[in-house]
Amino acid sequence: MRDNKFSLTPNEQEIMELLWSENQPLSRSQIIELSTERSWKSSSIHILLNQLLKKEAIKVDGFVKTGKNYGRTFSASITKGDYEAMQLKKSFGTFSLKSADLGDFVASLFQDEEIDDETLNRLEAILEAKKRSKKK
Repeated sequence: MRDNKFSLTPNEQEIMELLWSENQPLSRSQIIELSTERSWKSSSIHILLNQLLKKEAIKVDGFVKTGKNYGRTFSASITKGDYEAMQLKKSFGTFSLKSADLGDFVASLFQDEEIDDETLNRLEAILEAKKRSKKK
């Protein structure tokens, strides 16, 4: 079971950013190859992947033939948005979603930001769904 309060090290974050951006399962060698500006040594990929598996940030998605052997492929088991939300909740500690301050907090986040219509529609749909579920 995933610890909903895990954090990623900078090296793990680099691998996760790659998995999120590629949005497809990647083998160990593909991760090394695609991580051209990595801060970690390619020899430590095994350790980093095992740490991410232990945190349940990634999962084994399948196997691919690499030369004469087969290697595992990995994909993210948490979205970037879910991870970022987890980190926000973690930083607030006892932050309560029932707090009257939540509206002010969200308003502050978006106050100076340009938000496209698609995002506004998604946010509106989420709020409407929350209102409907609350009425039940």
